Amino acid sequence: MGRKFFGTDGIRGRVGVHPITADFVLKLGWAAGKVFSEQTQGRKLIVMGKDTRVSGYMFESALQAGLIAGGVDVALLGPMPTPAIAYLTRTFRAQAGIVISASHNPYYDNGIKFFGGDGFKLPDEVELAIEQYLQNDIVTEESSKLGKAHRVPDAVGRYIEFCKGTLPAGSNLQGLKLVVDCANGATYHTAPSVFRELGAEVVEMAVNPDGFNINENCGSTKPALLQEAVTSQGADMGIAFDGDGDRVLFVDHKGHMVDGDELLFVIAKHRHQQGECSGVAGTLMSNFGMEISLKELGIPFFRAKVGDRYVIEAMRERKWQLGGESSGHIICSDLTTTGDAVVAALQVLYAMRDTDTSLNDLKKGMKKFPQKMINVRIKQNFKLENFPRIQEAVAEAEQTLGDRGRVLLRPSGTEPLVRVMVEGEDAKLVDELVTRVAEVVTHEVG
Repeated sequence: MGRKFFGTDGIRGRVGVHPITADFVLKLGWAAGKVFSEQTQGRKLIVMGKDTRVSGYMFESALQAGLIAGGVDVALLGPMPTPAIAYLTRTFRAQAGIVISASHNPYYDNGIKFFGGDGFKLPDEVELAIEQYLQNDIVTEESSKLGKAHRVPDAVGRYIEFCKGTLPAGSNLQGLKLVVDCANGATYHTAPSVFRELGAEVVEMAVNPDGFNINENCGSTKPALLQEAVTSQGADMGIAFDGDGDRVLFVDHKGHMVDGDELLFVIAKHRHQQGECSGVAGTLMSNFGMEISLKELGIPFFRAKVGDRYVIEAMRERKWQLGGESSGHIICSDLTTTGDAVVAALQVLYAMRDTDTSLNDLKKGMKKFPQKMINVRIKQNFKLENFPRIQEAVAEAEQTLGDRGRVLLRPSGTEPLVRVMVEGEDAKLVDELVTRVAEVVTHEVG
């Protein structure tokens, strides 16, 4: 049976449109409670947190009611970054963690994602079991078996201490001036404190969530104001988080953006110098320049499918400790189980302090290749092997690029589109080739 509701990162959509409705989320809580109850004896506990969007109040209450009806206790964390829920799920020895968030999406979207008791995303079979229960009517446990709920008043402090503890003993950020953009999201009351308590001078941005302004002209998806602030404040750098705190991008002291691929390279190179980098997992969309730069250092690199769960799978299979995406989703599995924007940011800052080198200079070790993508709307299912003319066009482009570029055709998982991407050293050639291949795709399946 295929999954009907769960995507690669939980269940997500427009608030008020099925399945992101109060009645469905109530039933989802009950279904999850039943599945996790069956997996354990004794105390049944699920921890739950949310980001700052207004609908979080509604879905927190609905999930809480469903879980309690299913006989599960609930520890309410309130607004907390997604990776904090993963961490606290482990420390509370809970059966699972639930995050109410739509990450970098606008306030009118929301979603539900789960962590298992080990702090990793749920296996497919558990998601399928939850979906199986969703086909049934809710049956409330008798009163003596109902769950209870309690709030965790020190959740923020616990997570702040965890983040600081991911740096080597004695490390500090004294002398650094940072502009920190929290996207009016879940890091608003954690990230500035982490950096400030480690000794940095912190200029806060987008730390006043009102339920509607999450990711609005701020954060990692819209960093223009942060770039301006870094240069006008004379800061050493800017740090931008997304709404739920699992993605991070930087701005160097010159106001230039530093994306996830570059940050991943900076961390990998520093760890390699310390003899601590066995390999790096990226995705099909990771910049080719990062792959080449890593290989020049002798660091193995592997491309997983797009999505953090696939990056983590690749890391676990190879026993690697570092992976990520250009969006800024960076996983340091020796420190935590999922992408943690604050932890990743601290790793970048540690590389700077340990080498006494600016971020602008550190990122120069990686040459980003020009990359261009064209979305082609299609009228039929697309499999490359069924279209010889498209295969021919791709082969011709690959031959032109040689070993200093690549071509990628990737069907969208949510829209009738094929994403045609070409990457190479010569921007003009990249433009020509991506246009040529896209035209053939349009002719054949458009």
